[in-house]
Amino acid sequence: MRSGMLMFGALALFAAGTGPLFASTTEVFKNDKVAVSEVTLKPGEQETLAGKQPSVVVYLTGDEAQRKFADGVARNVAIERGETVNEKAQPETLINTGHAALKMVRVEFLTAGKQELWGMKGLPPNYQMIFEDQHSRTYNIRVRAHSLEPEHTHYDRVVVCLSGARLEHVLPDGKILPSTLKTDEVTWRGGQTHKGHNLGDTDLWVVAIEPK
Repeated sequence: MRSGMLMFGALALFAAGTGPLFASTTEVFKNDKVAVSEVTLKPGEQETLAGKQPSVVVYLTGDEAQRKFADGVARNVAIERGETVNEKAQPETLINTGHAALKMVRVEFLTAGKQELWGMKGLPPNYQMIFEDQHSRTYNIRVRAHSLEPEHTHYDRVVVCLSGARLEHVLPDGKILPSTLKTDEVTWRGGQTHKGHNLGDTDLWVVAIEPK
């Protein structure tokens, strides 16, 4: 009951206009292609974006939010773990209107990208394309426990791990490299040709974002 009263109080404070509650943002890493951050909004908190760079957002937790744009349009959105959104370069405010903490990973693109489309080039058929444009090729990777993927090729990429597993990569020359990922780990991996081998008892689920 106490937690419900605290949440109600936070929402009431925001609604009363006494001042918005702002999100917590932590930079994960940055290189010449992307700036990656983790953002957490408690119920009632908001994040205001200048929107200078396009980005991809992967939601880790949350249930409901509202997006407000510069033209006055407001859009209510339902959030699920693993939902991945391609965001244009435009100012907006995101408000956590739900009952749970909203946590997401934002990948901002720092280059103009490329007009060429990669499609499923180099990827195994079990991968699921989420979207592709001039800034990224973004797709789901799911590898079942104790299974070995066919050989395939990735470009440099951001990896957002939604379900971790004990892994190894088998290179074309037979060399084996440890590649374990933990749940909610966010990291950068260079382009590589390999076979992914899930050695553990848990299925792997990853969103990969390859900047162009």
